[in-house]
Amino acid sequence: MIARNTAFTYKGKPTDVKQIGRELGVHYLIEGSVRRAGNQVQVNVQLIDAETGSHIWADRFDTDRQDLAKAQTEITGRLGQSLNVEFLRDVSRRISQERGVNPDAGDLVMRGWAQYRRPSSMANLQETQRIFEQALGLDPRSIEARIGLATALTGLIGGGWSSAKQQDESRAEQLLFEALAQDPNSSLAHNTLGALRVQENRLAEAHTEVEAAVALDRNNAGALRVLGATLIWLGRPQEAIAYIENAIRLSPHDPNIGVFYWGVGHCHLILGDVDQAINLLRKAIAANPRLWYPHLYLAGALGLRGDLEEARAELSESLKLKPDINSLARQRAAFPFVTNPDYLAIAEKTLNLGLRRAGFPDE
Repeated sequence: MIARNTAFTYKGKPTDVKQIGRELGVHYLIEGSVRRAGNQVQVNVQLIDAETGSHIWADRFDTDRQDLAKAQTEITGRLGQSLNVEFLRDVSRRISQERGVNPDAGDLVMRGWAQYRRPSSMANLQETQRIFEQALGLDPRSIEARIGLATALTGLIGGGWSSAKQQDESRAEQLLFEALAQDPNSSLAHNTLGALRVQENRLAEAHTEVEAAVALDRNNAGALRVLGATLIWLGRPQEAIAYIENAIRLSPHDPNIGVFYWGVGHCHLILGDVDQAINLLRKAIAANPRLWYPHLYLAGALGLRGDLEEARAELSESLKLKPDINSLARQRAAFPFVTNPDYLAIAEKTLNLGLRRAGFPDE
């Protein structure tokens, strides 16, 4: 990354992106403009490949001029999230083309994160695990490979896709402990450990870990989402909404935005705001129809509203995608954090009531 003082020497001058790339020795350029209209500010940003001059990604940010400090924080946060995704995607593509036959550990780590940031599914996470396993085999000291592998394992556990849950939990924990011993300020490692603690139904510890992740990186959209989810399972959905909505603002084009919409839809559902919950859960399904749990929660929301035919259709889709979660008892056995008394008390009056109406059995 080039220092801002050097970058500013090109401001306002007619430039050729390929020439800038050669002069600065960089592969990517960020080009932007700011337009003001009254109290509104529009920021346009583009990510450019300096070798080819092609545009990889572009976005526009609209904000109010009256609170520029807040606007700057929000724009830089969103920009950081979006660029991270696009960098990984483009670098992964380059590695596949240029070094596909014999990649090194660093190449594989980049590939692994790019794979992880694809829409969540069992197949994608298994491939993520495979890539990080290969990276760790090439470089057993790699912190990034450890965190990546632990993140893939935790994702498989969280999706109900792990074939050896206890073994995967133990391995993910060990990998994260080793990573944090070398880098205690890794926001990503703390976030993944928090997500793992949720799966283990150690919610107080999960809350501590994910709060640490957010404190280390206020723009970590994934950590904000997991913090929100942790608050839901602790029975505090009203507090959770702000965190998940902030995650959506920071990463509105996230490949896994469906999980974010599911989280905030879940909050509205157990708070009794059924219409809003249905809208958000439909957005979650539209973003990633292969995830089973938005279908299940939408079935509960529709059942609660009395739309039983639609509720049964969504329940059928959930069972098609995840046939082993076929009762409330099976759900609780697979995901013990849903039995937390503070959460269960409100879920019984909303989500679970709707699921029973849709025909989802207790046993």
